[in-house]
Amino acid sequence: MVKGLYTAYTGMINEQHRMDTLTNNLANSTTIGYKKEGATSQSFDSVFAYKLKDISDSPNIPRRIGINTPGVKIGENYTDYSQGSFKITDNPTDLALSGDGFFNVEFTSKSGETSTKYTRAGSFSLTTEGYLVTKNGDYVIGSKGHIKLDPTQGVKFDSMGNIYQNDAKVDQLKITDFEDYDYLKKYGENLLEPVEGATFKDATAKVYSGYVEMSNVNIVTEMVDLIAITRQYEANQKVIKTIDTTLEKAANQNGRLT
Repeated sequence: MVKGLYTAYTGMINEQHRMDTLTNNLANSTTIGYKKEGATSQSFDSVFAYKLKDISDSPNIPRRIGINTPGVKIGENYTDYSQGSFKITDNPTDLALSGDGFFNVEFTSKSGETSTKYTRAGSFSLTTEGYLVTKNGDYVIGSKGHIKLDPTQGVKFDSMGNIYQNDAKVDQLKITDFEDYDYLKKYGENLLEPVEGATFKDATAKVYSGYVEMSNVNIVTEMVDLIAITRQYEANQKVIKTIDTTLEKAANQNGRLT
């Protein structure tokens, strides 16, 4: 096998993966509370060095050199948790967090199972019964559980997440933060759930009523990256075409008897 073909092929696969990640970011550029993703890759030399030291298959017997092939290896996707811009809505139940922390939401699956998810998407509303819910109808969690208010009365939120009606405190938003965001994984467009090893800590975020935090995707940056990815993909295509032409000449011309 011509190693150049494999190298160019893995390059194209890697750029395709980056393109998928980038286009997903662009598709969610207007999604409230969305945090953009990025893709990583590993070069042959970094993977090769790791494999030489890997003795997991057979104790004390490193892998043979021949099992490795050149080219790029798709790494892991990561999430950028930097804060997005605020959009004014003037709706008192629309909330945005400034700083580190997440709203707590009681998510109900299609099978009826409930679990706590975390989000920065604070586009909330009140039901006719007075419950504070997300756009999908999931309950927002407060210090007393489900937040229930009087839908006929006005509502105010202070920067600490305290909720007031008729100048009396009725509840407080539950806001949670984590020691390491690497122990969070996305669930849907703007929900997060902790994985094993996640550690909770006190949140420092401040609550702003009448605002929502928009996606942190920068469309200009994403479009520049889109052009770069396209050009790199095309460059790998040209490598394959060049090698293919070389092989054709070697097979059909150099080996021809005269």
